[in-house]
Amino acid sequence: MTKAPEPRKGMPSPQLDETEFRRRFLSSFQDPAFGPLKDELGKVAGAAWDGYSNARKSPRTRKAGPGYADPDYDLALDWAGAKEAIDRAKAEHDDPAQPPCILIVNCSSRSEHTCPGEMSKSWRLLELAQEICGVDGTLVRTLDLARLASEYGRHIHPCKACFSTAAALCHWPCSCYPNYSLGQTQDWMNEIYPLWVRAHGIMLITPVNWYSPTSPLKLMMDRLVCADGGNPDPSSTHGKDAKKAKQLELDGWPYPRHLEGRVFSVVVHGDVEGVENVRRALADWLRFMHLNPAGPSAELDRYIGYWQPYATSHDELDKDHAIQEEVRNAARTLLRAVQEQRSGKLIDAGEGLEQVRQK
Repeated sequence: MTKAPEPRKGMPSPQLDETEFRRRFLSSFQDPAFGPLKDELGKVAGAAWDGYSNARKSPRTRKAGPGYADPDYDLALDWAGAKEAIDRAKAEHDDPAQPPCILIVNCSSRSEHTCPGEMSKSWRLLELAQEICGVDGTLVRTLDLARLASEYGRHIHPCKACFSTAAALCHWPCSCYPNYSLGQTQDWMNEIYPLWVRAHGIMLITPVNWYSPTSPLKLMMDRLVCADGGNPDPSSTHGKDAKKAKQLELDGWPYPRHLEGRVFSVVVHGDVEGVENVRRALADWLRFMHLNPAGPSAELDRYIGYWQPYATSHDELDKDHAIQEEVRNAARTLLRAVQEQRSGKLIDAGEGLEQVRQK
């Protein structure tokens, strides 16, 4: 048996002293309306400092109980709630009596309800796809990632790359958040995971931002790493014990693919450069997680208003009836793939083959 190496250490500490911690904590309360509450806020800051200095990441827990490697492990209530939501979504996904579900994701951060002052073209394309997929007997859900930039209390915190230490250290669902001691709360992913699990078909509609996926989409992508090989039992690693996780991986990790078999569509639009590369990157990512392409018509990259002013981009979309119909066709292809998969007619010629290498 290969013995797990010691986790490498040596990076500078990010620990704050109390003065700096209080300054940062109180900096959120700049509105003069908080002025009369100075004393109260000071007491709240003191309580927050106590949690921070004592690293109380998950102050509310319960015993893991039967079915876990260590039934006596203190399981965070937030994680347990997220796991229960995922289990319910999986049960619905697997139940042939439940309607098939298609999840359509708007990956643009632009919204009329905050600084840009105008809706995104991605949302308009989403509405076209929604009309096609919303047939009787099909459940359509939408995920609007623009709410990260326009809605109070919406966050997707960055992935901490636990998987790169050891696969077993990355828990399914993610157990890195919320981290109350660091103020890393209100993480949206615990609501997003069940949406992906319940879906039989996933459609991503995104613009290109600097030759890349948008920042909201990339945040979600990174945090979905736990869906591809993630550990469904945090008690097996006693939380974030890196050495225990390394040993589990070296002993032979089964690499469970929690989203395997779902079908996907990708629609990428831009105005100057990058659509093909982003479309390919997204499709490759989804394939790596063992999702299946719905068909060639479901993968689309197009320019809207090529080299035209940004100010008239919505007018360009109004005139571009071809791309509107191509998006409808992508949705039609995804819908048909979902319907055929549910009826057992969608064949994956490589299904059942042994996976030669996981990582």
